[in-house]
Amino acid sequence: MRDKQGLDDPRIAATAWGRFRRIMLWMALGGALCVGVALGCLRLWAGPMPLHMVLATVIGVWLTFMLGTGLMALVFLSSGTGHDDQVMDPLKDEVSIDD
Repeated sequence: MRDKQGLDDPRIAATAWGRFRRIMLWMALGGALCVGVALGCLRLWAGPMPLHMVLATVIGVWLTFMLGTGLMALVFLSSGTGHDDQVMDPLKDEVSIDD
């Protein structure tokens, strides 16, 4: 049986998930700033907008920003906790990189 490491250790997991939540909170605020910039640019370019266009812009920009942020934060979470090192590759001996 292997030792607990990475996200299997409750102390490391609590620290890592706390950092993840903190990053996501700051990025949610950054996403709100991006929404404000997008709405400002659209207001300058197109003038007054209907409510539905404003709502669609807010939802589209913010969700897109948060999706990208969440995926990147999860990559850093798994890499920073050693979770990636625990993966066993059954094909590593069969694949040659000499091509």
